[in-house]
Amino acid sequence: MAKFTEEMVRDYADKLLIGLTDEETKMVLDEFDIIDKNIDLINNIPNIESVEPMTHCLDRFIDHLREDEVSDSPRIDDILSNCDDSLTDQVKVPKVVE
Repeated sequence: MAKFTEEMVRDYADKLLIGLTDEETKMVLDEFDIIDKNIDLINNIPNIESVEPMTHCLDRFIDHLREDEVSDSPRIDDILSNCDDSLTDQVKVPKVVE
């Protein structure tokens, strides 16, 4: 028995406000069937519960972070000199949402 039915796909598509044609619904069902079969294959691997999850795709992943360097902040006058319009100590931009 299939875990996903055409009615389920159409119901979810309606809830997501996606209009699916019959062809698209069949394509989604076929893809879900493939995903379901692959999950079943993974679940049937012996001792899968004892396998530790991966944290990174590379075996020898080393995270190199640079040291923080303290530097002086630019002066507000210098920053505002690069903008077209300012209001007090802030950059003034045109309104884009009404």
